[in-house]
Amino acid sequence: MEEQEYRATYQAINQRRCVFEKAITSRRCSCSQSARFHLADREGVACESDTGKALCIALLDAMRRNARFSLHITRADGPLPHAKEIRVQIGGLLGLQKLLHPDLAQADSVHDINGLATEALDRYRRIEDLPYELIVQTLASFEGRRKRERPLK
Repeated sequence: MEEQEYRATYQAINQRRCVFEKAITSRRCSCSQSARFHLADREGVACESDTGKALCIALLDAMRRNARFSLHITRADGPLPHAKEIRVQIGGLLGLQKLLHPDLAQADSVHDINGLATEALDRYRRIEDLPYELIVQTLASFEGRRKRERPLK
């Protein structure tokens, strides 16, 4: 399947793409409002809630903005390169989970992204008011998968 054809089909069947798709397909996070699907040999994630998606967009945008310094970037007005986006999504969610549930500080996964975002909104009233300095500490120390060493020939 040609890449352009794949993208057109993907957009046609996934009208509400999950903004935390990378975190979910990495198997480190899940969400009560997500629906997985397969297209060709790839996996995609859709959001089943308009309000949930709006909340997640606001949260992810705020995490990107607040992580600029630790990611050594000057702008964060959209998706970042893959490794940095994974760091923001998974590391940021782990930091938020650690903030809201100190008993899960050592956890390496997030059970429900939407539940976590909703709880944060209930506690802090606005996404902008979250203590990002604490969330970004976990985000900055997050390490994704390490590169495999290539065998010597």
